[in-house]
Amino acid sequence: MLEAILPAAAGVPQQVTLFGVWLLGLSMGLTACTVTCLPFMGTWILGRGGGNRAALLDTGVFLLGRIAAYSLLGALAGALGAWLTQALSGGVGNLFVGVASIAAGVWLLLPSQRSGACGAARNGAGMPPFLLGFSLSLTPCAPLASLLAACALSGGAGAGAGYGLSFGLGAALTPLLVIVPLLGLFGQTLREGRQWLGIWLRWGAAAVLVAIGVRRLLVLFQGLPKFLLCPQCRNKMQAAIGCRP
Repeated sequence: MLEAILPAAAGVPQQVTLFGVWLLGLSMGLTACTVTCLPFMGTWILGRGGGNRAALLDTGVFLLGRIAAYSLLGALAGALGAWLTQALSGGVGNLFVGVASIAAGVWLLLPSQRSGACGAARNGAGMPPFLLGFSLSLTPCAPLASLLAACALSGGAGAGAGYGLSFGLGAALTPLLVIVPLLGLFGQTLREGRQWLGIWLRWGAAAVLVAIGVRRLLVLFQGLPKFLLCPQCRNKMQAAIGCRP
């Protein structure tokens, strides 16, 4: 949770450059982003199939979702200040991750995955990766706390959005651009001449994504009462939005 890292985030310098924020995003993209996102995107790619080219395209859409989320978070933090950080510390990101993961799992089982599906149905394949990328960007972590602190000090939504965009572009430089297409090629190789295996991979990946999503929702609902009942948490939230307890 962000409470443990807020003291470090509060120490962000008053003057922060776009390049510095980009480096912060890059440091996350090369490390934590890969570990957190690979279970989602790796499972999605193995379930969907399509080879390394389709996997690279899905990875690009996934990263576009992350960039969009960081830009929006930066704008909101610039406009609302520390309130956004306190809101995310309640674990609301798990709600978006859970819903996006369940939606991706369900999409794998839709008729649009069949070989005879029309082009319009297949064009919707980009939505699950985008939603996964967007929602996973709402997960509390130290780099995100530092970004939001910098955006809160930026003085406005426009400057905050600029910081968020710079951060997202740095985070987009991730090993996922190599690992996920390799998984797509691996899945395509497994499917060659084994139609039955493709069906099992699709259903198995769908089950895993739904299970991960349900677990995220359970984590949210288990932690929400504690967050709401904790006097210290309530006081921090009230102080952030300018209310007195």
